[in-house]
Parts: sequence; C-alpha cells; structure tokens
Amino acid sequence: MQDKKNTMDYIEFVTMMLRFDKNGDKTNWTYIVVKSAIANKLRPGLKTTFRVHGQLDDYKISQVALLPTGEGDFFMPINATMRKHLKKQAGAKLKVRIAAEISRPPMDTDLVQCLKEEPDAWKRFSSLSHSHQRYFNNWVASAKTTNTKDKRIAHTITAMLRNWDYGQLIRSLKSQSD
Repeated sequence: MQDKKNTMDYIEFVTMMLRFDKNGDKTNWTYIVVKSAIANKLRPGLKTTFRVHGQLDDYKISQVALLPTGEGDFFMPINATMRKHLKKQAGAKLKVRIAAEISRPPMDTDLVQCLKEEPDAWKRFSSLSHSHQRYFNNWVASAKTTNTKDKRIAHTITAMLRNWDYGQLIRSLKSQSD
C-alpha cells in the first residue's frame, strides 16, 4: 500500500508493548522494539533516530521517533496519549503499520514569528542545524500553558542573542532555579 506522504511502502508487524525498568531518563517509559531488519527496510543503513508515520492498531501516528538501541534495533516510545487511545499498557500485543517519514514537522509559528521580530535572534536561529532548531522548537511547543510558552519563547530569543545553544540555555535556567 502506498502512502500519499512519500513513496515508501508500509511495513506491518505485531509486537509487544514493553516498559523500561531502571534505564536512566527512560525509566518507566512504555515502548515497542523495531528490529533492525524492519528498520533497515524503512531507512536502509540509517543508525540514528528517524521518524515514522502510520498506525498502531487503529490509532494514526505521525512524526513519531524511532530511537536507536545501540545494538542495531530501534525503539518507539509509546506516550500517555498513545496508550490512552490504544487502551493498552506494557505486556499487550500491538499491530504496527509504519513507513519512514520524509517530511519534517513544522516549526512552532509563534516561535518563528517572535524570532523574526528580532533579526539578530532570527539570523542566529536560522544558522543552527535543523536538529538544533528542533530542540528549541520542541521545548517551546511542549509548554502546557500559554504563559509557559511565552516564557520559553522569550528565553529562546535571549539564548539566540547570547549565541547560546540549547544546552547552555537549559543549564542557565537550572542554575537560576537552584
């Protein structure tokens, strides 16, 4: 079956939802394993994180990351929203139908608009690699309230004007809160 987003065929398989025990920042994450043979059909030879779209059972997914395990396989985190729609937890079987995502997710429009109002900040942001732009974008977009989002946009602009990367911004904010 062909997908309108790209020309790759979907890959279908059944797997079990698992849960990390103690595993650093991934402790208690629910996830599925995507074996290297399947991942290699999706993105041949790629060993780094990439995104997929498709379905988990009947739940449509888009721009979901497959993260490398370091052993050739990949894993897909199954977040709370996905689990709620799936009505499943770790230990349940899951029908997976995925294809590699070729298009990049859009940038947060509020972030871009505010950055463009500060030409030096926009110039710095635009000079970052796409993956580094995504760190800032995802941080802003994950804000649960407009107040938090506004603060994060302001912090991002300040970071750009100071020529900081995302890590420097987060460390600065952490040191202010300590």
